[in-house]
Amino acid sequence: MNLKALITDRLEAGLARAGVPDADAIVGPATRPEFGDYQANGAMAAAKRAGVKPRDLAARIIADSDLAGIASSSEVTGPGFISLRLDDDFLAGALGETIEPVGRGTRVVIDYSHPNLAKEMQVHHLRSTIIGDATARVLEALGYDVVRQNHVGDWGTGFGRLVAHLNDTGEDSEALGDLERFYTQASGRFETDPAFADRARQVVVDLQGGDSETLERWRRYIDISMSHCQAVYDRLGVSLRPEHVRGESAYNDDLDDIVADLSAKGLLTEDEGALCAFLDEFKGKDGNVVPIIVKKSDGGYLYHSTDLAAVRYRTGTLRAERLLYIVDARQSLHFRQLFALAREAGYDRGVSLEHHAFGMMLGADGRPFKTREGSGTRLLDFLDEATERARELVQAKNPSLGAAEMDRVARAVGIGAVKYADLSKNRTGDYVFDWHAMMSFEGNTAPYLQYAYARIRSLFERGGVDAGSLSGTPTIREPEEHALALQLARFQETLEQVASTVMPHHLCTYLYDLASAFMRFYENCPVLDSDVRDDRLLLCRHTAETLSQGLDLLGIETVERM
Repeated sequence: MNLKALITDRLEAGLARAGVPDADAIVGPATRPEFGDYQANGAMAAAKRAGVKPRDLAARIIADSDLAGIASSSEVTGPGFISLRLDDDFLAGALGETIEPVGRGTRVVIDYSHPNLAKEMQVHHLRSTIIGDATARVLEALGYDVVRQNHVGDWGTGFGRLVAHLNDTGEDSEALGDLERFYTQASGRFETDPAFADRARQVVVDLQGGDSETLERWRRYIDISMSHCQAVYDRLGVSLRPEHVRGESAYNDDLDDIVADLSAKGLLTEDEGALCAFLDEFKGKDGNVVPIIVKKSDGGYLYHSTDLAAVRYRTGTLRAERLLYIVDARQSLHFRQLFALAREAGYDRGVSLEHHAFGMMLGADGRPFKTREGSGTRLLDFLDEATERARELVQAKNPSLGAAEMDRVARAVGIGAVKYADLSKNRTGDYVFDWHAMMSFEGNTAPYLQYAYARIRSLFERGGVDAGSLSGTPTIREPEEHALALQLARFQETLEQVASTVMPHHLCTYLYDLASAFMRFYENCPVLDSDVRDDRLLLCRHTAETLSQGLDLLGIETVERM
């Protein structure tokens, strides 16, 4: 149940009965506990429309709203706010409800990760990969039909030198075990060996011409490169699989048709040999319209061409109703131009085209983050470092863990800390990565949440209680129990907020607030030695389940002991 939506519906019905239809109740969590659990601020704007006093209208809204069984108290506060405290029995009844599939029947295509298969994945690929994956998981939990699209860079002139180098070294060469070295060698030969450069250029011609032998060697290179990416995805615990890959090459045969279609619609103009779209909304500082190049003067294609084909495929063939691109903020102009041209061409089909930009992960020096070695930015090296740091932390905290369990906990804590440190930040800004802060067992971190979960699980172990044997709904008596139940009941509205905004940090904040509410409850409300033990154990079980489910939606593992 979405508490905010439920209260909004009831209050807006009250607004209509009070004579102000179509007014927004403006409902949100109360800004301070003394104002209750939820607060509605819409009476002030509605009163101005109706020509009445805000406090008088707020009182009429309360009287005309069906809040029976939902709110235990409702009052007018301040200049015209409506403050609500939710009923304890209502909150208790909401516990344990499954996530409502509000997105059922709606298809969402989400484009994320998209590494360049010429090289191994780097640290800068992390943000798109984990923000996109968390968003996909949340959307699926809400019932949406999610189609993952990993738009990898697997085409272009650079692959000529790579395939040419592969022709010379052989596909079983050990060099393919290190794609960075392979890429560096191929690039070096291209710059210094004219004969090799000529062969590489011919490979490009053969690739574009569809030569079967060249395409077979290219596919072999792509398969090997993609296997490196899949190793990273598996290590990160993200849900991308080979079947989600649909790279630039998949649209190669569509590009001439795209150009012909845009030309037939009068959207292309030749400019210095290139075919360009000129849309009035994109003007430079000099007042002239900036061209969107669709086909270069040499006959080659650019990202706009491939991305237009992808939009047409996703809205036409995949029948998406919402199209999400999780791509670095530096590509914002590209996507504004892409979406504008797609709409002019009719490729959008009324679908919501959304670029959800993100900033950069920075080191303490304010520059793009690098691994411990300084120069390397391979994502696998970064994850190795995170796991090793977590191992040192966990060993210091609990040296009694066996080797196998230590490996499992170190991986869960290390990878979880890396992902949460990113996901807990508002994605639109740059952020400074701090190993010490992200590995802390205090504050808004993955280790803190994982520890909270493990602590709850230990309660059941110490008490010899099978959590699954508990049934019914708890009776809520104390303020700390009310606060914990209230936070548990806000799970649905939080997930819907993440789905609509593509802002996973809202879920992180929710989970941190939940863990904090549990700690206050645990400190003030004895559990195992209480006369109301089962009621409190039910609250503990629901908290553990929600923490586990929420962390899983972020792609983060929980552990039973830490």
